[in-house]
This record gives sequence, C-alpha cells and structure tokens, in this order.
Amino acid sequence: MNTTNPLLLLDYYKTTHHEQYPPGLTRIVSYFTPRATRLNGQNHLIMFGLQGFIKTYLIRAFQENFFTRPQAEVLAEYQRVLDNTLGPGIVNYDKITDLHDLGYLPIQIKALEEGTRVPVKIPMLEITNTHEDFAWLVNTLETALSCTLWHTMISANVGFLYRQIVNKYYAVSVDDDIPRSRALGDFSMRGQESCESAVKSSAAFCLSFLNTATVPAILYLEDNYNCDSGRDPVANGAISTEHSVMTSNYACDGDEISLIKRLLTQIYPNNSFSMVSDSYDYWNLVDNLLPQCKEEILAHKGFIGIRGDSGNPIEITTQTVQKLWDIFGGVTNSKGFRVLDPHVKVIYGDSITPQRAENIYAWLCANNFACNNVLLGVGSFSMQCLEESTTVAPPVHPTPPSTLQPFTRDTFGIAIKATYAEINGNPLMIFKDPKTDSGLKKSQRGCCIVTDPLNGASARQENQGSSQDSDHLCPDDGLAYRDGLTFAETENNPDNLLKTVFKDGQMIKEQTLSAIRAKLHRGEF
Repeated sequence: MNTTNPLLLLDYYKTTHHEQYPPGLTRIVSYFTPRATRLNGQNHLIMFGLQGFIKTYLIRAFQENFFTRPQAEVLAEYQRVLDNTLGPGIVNYDKITDLHDLGYLPIQIKALEEGTRVPVKIPMLEITNTHEDFAWLVNTLETALSCTLWHTMISANVGFLYRQIVNKYYAVSVDDDIPRSRALGDFSMRGQESCESAVKSSAAFCLSFLNTATVPAILYLEDNYNCDSGRDPVANGAISTEHSVMTSNYACDGDEISLIKRLLTQIYPNNSFSMVSDSYDYWNLVDNLLPQCKEEILAHKGFIGIRGDSGNPIEITTQTVQKLWDIFGGVTNSKGFRVLDPHVKVIYGDSITPQRAENIYAWLCANNFACNNVLLGVGSFSMQCLEESTTVAPPVHPTPPSTLQPFTRDTFGIAIKATYAEINGNPLMIFKDPKTDSGLKKSQRGCCIVTDPLNGASARQENQGSSQDSDHLCPDDGLAYRDGLTFAETENNPDNLLKTVFKDGQMIKEQTLSAIRAKLHRGEF
C-alpha cells in the first residue's frame, strides 16, 4: 500500500469522470456526512482519523509515490493498468501529466475539530479544488478518503461507548484518584481485517483508553498526532503470558505451579504481569495453586493478573474476584467498596462486549466490590460488531437476549457527495434526491457551513430571508448546518466550524492527541 500511486487508490469509474463532467467545470465542493444511524441510542459519530489520512496519503503518498517519481514512470504505470483493463483510449492521461507538472496537490479540506461528537446529518468535512483545472480531483479522492475514515471513526465511537460504562460504575465504586483510562484495553489486532485496519482502529480506541496490545498504534499516533510516548501518555502495553508459554512449561515441568513461581520470583520480580490461566483447569489454578503461591505473590513487587480465556466471561471474572478476596483479602476504599490486595487482579483479555462489561461491573457493585478489581479487554468482535441488548435493564446473569449489528460504512450512512460546482466560475447548486429512496440518500444542496447556535453568533442570523439557504438543527447538542450557499459565502465565514486543515499539499492546522482527548472527554480523560 505504501508504494502504490495514490491516484490508483480508487474505484475504476473514478478514472473516467474527468471527461464526463460538464465543459467549463472549474470547481467541485463535496461533503463527508454521516446521514443516519442503525444503532439504538447512538446518534453521533466521533470525528477522528482525518489528520492521519492527510499525512499518510495526501502528503507522504503523493510526494513519495507520485510527485517525486519520474513523470514517464508514473504515466506508464497508470496507462498500463487502465489500458489493460478498461481498454486503450478510454482514459485521457493529460490530467495526470498536468497534475505532475503542477507539482503539488491542489486540494483544500475544511473539517470539524477531531474529537467532536458529530450528530448524524451534520457535514464533518468539506473538500474542494484550489486550481480551476483540477475539479476532477475532488471526487477522485473520495474512495480512499471514505474507506480510510469510516472504521476509524466507528472505533472511536466504540472506545467512547466503553468509556461511558466505565465512568458510570467507577463513579459509584472506585476512588476518584484511580484513572478510568486504564480500565479497559484493546486486544483486537489479530482479528482485524488487515494490519492497517488494526492500527487505525486501536489508535481510535486510544482516544478513550490508554491500554492497547497493538504496538503500531502508538507509532501511528506519534507520526500523525503530535505526541511522543517518551514524554506523553500515548498508550501502554502489558506483560502477559500466552497459552504456548503455559503449555510448553507444563510439558517440561509436569505442573503449572513451577512456572507461576518462576514468573513471580525470577522473571518479573519487580513488574506487574498477567497470566493466562485456563490452559488446563482454571478453577484448580485459582482454588489450589494460587494459595500455594501466596507467599511469593505477597512478596512480589507488582501484581499478578489472573486471566481467564474461556467460559462465560461474566461468571469467570466475577467469581474469580470473590475467590481472590477469600484467599488474599484486601481493603475497603473511600466509597465503601472492597478492593483486592494490590498484588492480585482479575483480567479477561477479550470477548468483553458492552453488555458483558456492564454485567461484570453491576455484579461487582451489587456485591460491594470496586470495579477496578478487574481489567477488561475488547477484542476484534467488538471493534466490528455491536451486540445490542433486547432488554432495557439486563440482569447480571445470564447474558440478556441480543441482536448483532455489524459495523460497516452504512452503520452511520456515511457518504461523500458533491453538492456545489462552478462552471467557468459561475455558481451551480447541485444535489441528489432520489424519489425511489427513503430520504437517506438526499444530499445537501450547495455549499454548507456548520455552526453551534448555542455558542457565538448563529449563522441563521445571516442572509435572513434568502431563498437559497436553509438551516438544519440537531437539538442533541446544538450543532446545525446551513446549505444552499455559494463557495464565496462560506469561504471566510467566521461562524463556520469547518476550518481549513489542509491546502495545496500542506497541513494548515494540526491537533495533538492530548487536545483531541480533552475535547472528546471535556477535559476529563
């Protein structure tokens, strides 16, 4: 992917649109919008990933794989691929040589700040051309932009959903100085569609939590979001065993207790670590082997996390907390809830859906245990599918009935649509409104501005009485957008929350990871 000409990261039909547009086309403006939701109670999509997309594709990929390559080489590659598949003479290649001669990407992108929870139907970003000869380029970039951003944004939503569950139960049972950002971690990499998908998904999850098993997520955030893991709280990994470790040692030792003691006293005497504990008989390890290691555990300078990896996660997790309390005891915190001895914790490494997390926390609170006695992991299932409960207040046991909602681009009806053009410099309002559709696919009309009527001057106060514009309010949080405007009317509007972030091959405005987290969590990351 990193060596691919970015003008080939598209659908075939994009290569032919240059010739199909109206003669004299000098500008196109398109908007990225979540048009609807398929999820109960989720009407917002978190803006995240655009800065990473711009730096990865619009800056690095275009420089390295297009502009700095010999023009003849780029053109030959483009012609070979398209002539051999579409047929000779179908595509006009002058646009490629013209862009290469220009030497930069004549594109401008305006966007809402990353970390914004955007109500459905509100445009999240605007893309247009800055040179009148390259209007065709705007929607040529649609394919890469769309497929790169939708899962990143939904994964940010996933992390935020889990964070709200953590916030709810930690507020009740956990001392206020215990960081909520360490309650859950991302364990999804091996089950994602690709390395790239795993990296971006985990980076998005890290907007709400500091724990991840996906090492390159940290590199992605450092490369694209102005942070440094050497000085900033970007994300953290963890020391853990896996089944191959447990089973190979059992084959050598003939037991499990030898490895447990070696981990505690020789390998990690000064470090916390987790130990997958169900390779053979989980409850035997908890009930019989851990008491035999009590002296070593209490002398250990860190904690040992007892990790289940099979069976009912709710039962395994909650009953282990009770058993560890019976073996090791603990203290009562400032809110009156029991906290295990700091040398032991309970971990369930993945398979934790929102329902299971809530059930685990609800059981802990009902049985007077603080929720920070457990560390939970979110696997690839939850990054790609939501299990929606069919009951309003699910019981602790058993897991409530549910339906599955797979995450796709259509989960939030995400689309990038052209809504404005200029022909020889003259404004043209364009839109789509299919009569055969339910209304989902109806686009904005003309250029848009996004405003917050509750803060600052409302765009509604401008252009009063214009027959060309209309206001669309989202009362959930006050955001609104106005369409029906010309590009000139929106370009320098001070109330427009869509701000220029990229222009002519350069980043204009950048955000840091810490600023995005602060915006998303209102300063309480």
